[in-house]
Amino acid sequence: MTSVVERAPSAEGEEAGLRYPRVLLKISGEALAGDRGFGFDFATIERLAGEVKAVVDMGAQLGLVIGGGNIVRGSQLSQFGMDRVGADYMGMLGTVINALALQDVLERKGVDTRVMTAIRMEELAEPYIRRRALRHFEKGRTVIFAAGTGNPYFSTDTAAALRAIQMKASVIIKATSVNGVYSADPKKHPDAVFYEQISYRDVMLEELKVMDQTAITLCKENSLPLIVLNIHQNGAVARAIRGEAVGTLVR
Repeated sequence: MTSVVERAPSAEGEEAGLRYPRVLLKISGEALAGDRGFGFDFATIERLAGEVKAVVDMGAQLGLVIGGGNIVRGSQLSQFGMDRVGADYMGMLGTVINALALQDVLERKGVDTRVMTAIRMEELAEPYIRRRALRHFEKGRTVIFAAGTGNPYFSTDTAAALRAIQMKASVIIKATSVNGVYSADPKKHPDAVFYEQISYRDVMLEELKVMDQTAITLCKENSLPLIVLNIHQNGAVARAIRGEAVGTLVR
């Protein structure tokens, strides 16, 4: 694993008084489906795009990684007998579809957005090139990183951690459907304990389902903080970036 990386925050973000001037936001594909559970709920996407625009308007530099679970999830397909490699590539294509949908909504809101894919498809999006992505940030553009890492057997959580480290992000924000990290699934266990802060070590020891182990290890070894919050709370992402206590801080 790589050693601790130096962060390169945005001067504009620092002037705006942001605790985290460069952010990698991880959103699940299911979030785009809203209550439908599958496909797109455009009212939900419009609201999520509004949250993103508010963050960009604050002066933060923002990258996004979106899952593909609202379209296809490779790990589930493999359970039905499909070759895991082919199934994972289908999942990666699902993330590209989601990225293009969110890009369209963001740009209609006036947010200059680029989609970069780990699998080359120049007719649709730019190939992922680290220096080019950094240049987009410097120019104030929002970047959506699609197609995961470009490799099977790796989740979009791992892709989010990897892109955050490569982009020298100040923090990863994982937007979920719950308020943060709990000792158990709060939807199944109402008595689950909520953690305001927790270490990566304790996340591993307690086997909490925050992110997969590869992503957690990457964040831990690169001293990259992670905030887990509820995407359905209006303004939660913006408040977290300003340094307010929102959700759970993992570090």
